[in-house]
Amino acid sequence: MSNGDIFVGEVIGTAILILFGAGVCAAVTLRHSKARASGWVVIAFGWGFGVLAGAYTAAPLSGGQLNPAVTIGIAVDTGKWDKVWVYLLGQMVGAMLGAVLAYLVYLAQFNANVTSGSGEDGADDDGPTPTLGIFSTIPEINNPVANLITEIIATIALVLPILAFGLTKGLGESGTTTLVVAFLVVGIGLSLGGPTGYAINPARDLGPRIVHSFLPIPNKGTSGWGYAIIPVAGPLIGGALSGLIYNAAF
Repeated sequence: MSNGDIFVGEVIGTAILILFGAGVCAAVTLRHSKARASGWVVIAFGWGFGVLAGAYTAAPLSGGQLNPAVTIGIAVDTGKWDKVWVYLLGQMVGAMLGAVLAYLVYLAQFNANVTSGSGEDGADDDGPTPTLGIFSTIPEINNPVANLITEIIATIALVLPILAFGLTKGLGESGTTTLVVAFLVVGIGLSLGGPTGYAINPARDLGPRIVHSFLPIPNKGTSGWGYAIIPVAGPLIGGALSGLIYNAAF
């Protein structure tokens, strides 16, 4: 794969991933969305389908890694680092692009994020809907050590199976590896996402957080930079550990 193909594939695939993921979070969170308050299960499946669509789209160009933790895990296992920077750059650009696209889809809902008063349906609003959680992760309990451990373990639960799937001949031949990974992401969200919102992908969290910081969203509040290192460091550590474990055990 050429550097150009890798970059374009990762930009497009990661943008689709974030469009679906931030989109489902916006759908569940924002006022005047038909899916408002539909719950965590909907969010988990929305992110899983984002992985499915993004990875299958990017696969012919870049292999559809879409996640620096996956890229680092593969590099640690194989020892091939020469194209890592291309993957990481494409993933970050794609994540930011996807966040902007999700914002544009829900532009009217973001603009209706009023502070107080009665909505168009006569119901009282209860203050501005927080918007950072649409773009990036926020821990339920702000405990940096616990949050870091959660992200490391959850990322190992993603990257180690992805590496092992490569040994499963039938998955590769049938083309269903990406489908299985999508369901894996759903499972991680349902089982391990409660404490931190399961970033498990540095680009997925950092790119949209940067976009949130400059988008003209009414009443958007803070972009949570004090926490931002956790969903970057945790997945990177988890990805590297996955590569080491896989290399030693398989």
